Amino acid sequence: MTVDSSSLAPGTARRRRARGTGAPLTRSSGIGLGIALTWFSLLVLIPLCLVVIQSVDGGWTTFRETLTNPQTAAALRLTVTQALIVTVINVVMGTLIAWVLVRDEFWGKRLLEVVIDIPFALPTIVAGLVLLSLYGPDSPLGVNVANTERSVFLALLFVTLPFVVRTVQPVLMELDRDVEEAAASLGASRFTTLRRIILPSLAPAITAGAALSFARGISEYGSLVLLSGNLPLKTEVASVRILTYIENGNEAAAASVATILLLVALAAIVLLQVISRWVARRG
Repeated sequence: MTVDSSSLAPGTARRRRARGTGAPLTRSSGIGLGIALTWFSLLVLIPLCLVVIQSVDGGWTTFRETLTNPQTAAALRLTVTQALIVTVINVVMGTLIAWVLVRDEFWGKRLLEVVIDIPFALPTIVAGLVLLSLYGPDSPLGVNVANTERSVFLALLFVTLPFVVRTVQPVLMELDRDVEEAAASLGASRFTTLRRIILPSLAPAITAGAALSFARGISEYGSLVLLSGNLPLKTEVASVRILTYIENGNEAAAASVATILLLVALAAIVLLQVISRWVARRG
């Protein structure tokens, strides 16, 4: 059966033409776009390009020697590994916390809302001091993780806690519960409703929170300084290694490590976007 394009509703035809050609920018929109791109370039794009250029300033030999240095390799491995583990935990626990805050009512809910944002408000060095007082040598709980890999894990878990919660929570609040009730009335189990309706709707928010959590984890510095001890080949993270290179006047090596972290972050963001779209399609 052939459908004449003239039979399409005028609004539908206009929308299709708009998607195909795109409406021209007005003068005010063009000025706004120019200002936005200039601001973005000055703050993000140009500095990132300069870091990449500086990383190869000493030649590819310097870049390769920096990354194959045992101390640098250990710092990168520890940073990425711990950030990945923390991100996975945040995806699960952050989504669960957001669900409880949106779907349940209980005493102390408003207080919990405030407490969740504390890692955002605290300076990272203060967060490190708090963690050291609670999980250091003089811990009132009798738990001492100072100068161990567990201290890196704990510090990253603390500073990245709010990201998934705060990205998932608004989406859950806007989620239409009538759709879930309709699915249940048609015989869908709670697991099926979760897999086919809720998770596809939450996937973009979860992946956005996971990307923020991972990026914060691989770049964290302040909360680790006091608790981890910055022990080479043991608890030294990539950000501390960058600072060490800068203090020793080796800016090319510092830029090399920064470039690797940038590439890892970009790869993680792309991967999370692919996963988000796959989950949405499967739903």
